[in-house]
Amino acid sequence: MPIQLRQIALVAEHLEPVIEDLTEILGIERCYVDPGVGFFGLENTLMPIGRNFLEVVAPVKENTAAGRYLQRRHGDGGYMVITQADSKATQADAIQRALDSGIRIAHETDRDDWHLCQFHPGDLKAAFLEIESDQFNDFNGHWMPVGGTGWEDKVNQTRTIDITGVELQCENPPELAASWGHIVGTEPIPTPTGASVALNNATLQFVPIEDGRGPGLSGLYIDVLEPQALLKAAKQRNCYINDKQISICGVRWYLSED
Repeated sequence: MPIQLRQIALVAEHLEPVIEDLTEILGIERCYVDPGVGFFGLENTLMPIGRNFLEVVAPVKENTAAGRYLQRRHGDGGYMVITQADSKATQADAIQRALDSGIRIAHETDRDDWHLCQFHPGDLKAAFLEIESDQFNDFNGHWMPVGGTGWEDKVNQTRTIDITGVELQCENPPELAASWGHIVGTEPIPTPTGASVALNNATLQFVPIEDGRGPGLSGLYIDVLEPQALLKAAKQRNCYINDKQISICGVRWYLSED
């Protein structure tokens, strides 16, 4: 599969409490702060989970896209599914498929050999979808949103190993799965609750809305190595739901022991 999940972005009203929950519960470490998000009226912090990344953004100005998203979804939650193509040609083909099916581009940046394209959440309903390509297209290494390299010593997999799936809740799961699948070039697979779309290293699960918060990135699936330590920390920080699920930043985290 030529498209890899590389990063999940969450949005929070206040940044630091969420970063503390994530690092204390998941056992992951901060690796990068991107001053460039200030252009969008945001602050952020990124953390590696395996060879991929978790980002949290928070508005620091009025009338930002992230702030409107917080209002629409009634609080903190999932925000972006950020992927990497294995080549510029793969990325270009995905962009063309999106445009041909009427999906709008919300934001596009081209800097030397780094090109990112975000598709509009108004068309993709549950979240932004971003596809990136750079001069390396290294699924296990170089990643421009964290400055390329220099983050490797911050990888800590003693408790949380990797993100393996994304839950996207929506009004019509099979229909939305078909739209996302068309862009990334994967045929959706029916599931008991909706449909799934496979990326190279993760699965997008499209499910009905059950929490009253409307369409959105509602859950993440993670492989964990030390579930008891993770659950203990979740209880201490009031994020525990049950032994297979916790809640951080308005997102359900489904635990699978590796």
